Amino acid sequence: MRQVTLIPGDGIGPEITEAVKAIFSAANVPLTWEEENAGQTTFDAVGELIPESLNASLNKNKVALKGPITTPVGKGFKSVNVQLRQMFDLYSNVRPAKTTKGVNTRFDNVNLVLFRENTEGLYAGLETFDERLQISDSIARVTRTGSEKIIRAAFEYANRHGCKKITVAHKANILKSAGALFLGVAAEIAKDYPNIQMEDKIIDNMCMQLVAKPEQFDVVVTTNLFGDILSDLCAGLVGGLGVVAGANIGDNMAIFEAVHGSAPDIAGKGIANPTALLRSAIMMLHHLDLKEEANRIETALEATLANKEECTGDLGGRASTTEFAQNIIAKL
Repeated sequence: MRQVTLIPGDGIGPEITEAVKAIFSAANVPLTWEEENAGQTTFDAVGELIPESLNASLNKNKVALKGPITTPVGKGFKSVNVQLRQMFDLYSNVRPAKTTKGVNTRFDNVNLVLFRENTEGLYAGLETFDERLQISDSIARVTRTGSEKIIRAAFEYANRHGCKKITVAHKANILKSAGALFLGVAAEIAKDYPNIQMEDKIIDNMCMQLVAKPEQFDVVVTTNLFGDILSDLCAGLVGGLGVVAGANIGDNMAIFEAVHGSAPDIAGKGIANPTALLRSAIMMLHHLDLKEEANRIETALEATLANKEECTGDLGGRASTTEFAQNIIAKL
């Protein structure tokens, strides 16, 4: 029986977490939860955004499922999500975007996975501020090691899943040094995977191509800021942040997460959609090699999403969070 750290988070986090727990219980998934929390609620309770008990649990279990977390605004706190990624070197942010029957969008044939470098770039925290001149400088740190790790992860994923093409998104025409480094590393690594085609696209063209013809993309890999922007764009192609999964993966640890916000305006109303967290939990099951359980839950989820009446309000239905979970459970 595998133990996994469970981080309910803030706002709607506890509600959607309970829905996922109920579905996993009904599906007899062979794991147990060790519950620890982080974020605004935890800070209010114990004065810490990331308590030591959570660190200990993560270091012990190496796998976690995380709900949406709120970082206090305007108090100088660094994002909890960014801290966790950097603390545990979770360099690979993985975001699948796939069209789902029943979730209405402008496209019906999207099926891609985005790999975003997760620990450096403009999110490295290398900033200075000149008070006299009122000038802020932010350094986008791109390293050969960081580039190698995320690009290799993307190629390995493509190789395991039979993907035929990897697109490297960059801005090497302007960022002469950082862009050239990232693109050069990609070209070197591509030689190890002759069965996979590598192409590169400048980031602005990449955005245009995604909203014009997203079906042309398979696996996309890019740097931190570009990946942050593209991942939400890709979510928009398939129904929004409420229906897509996300994972932060390193060599020794993986945290699977709902990629949307904590939505405090609807917290406690029982109307939150747990699909994003459930899909992240399904990714977690594949990571743990519990593929049979993952496939059963995914099939039941997709059958429920195909029937709007059984879905939550944001998907066009009238079901509560609990009712939506029960509709999934009935199809296991």
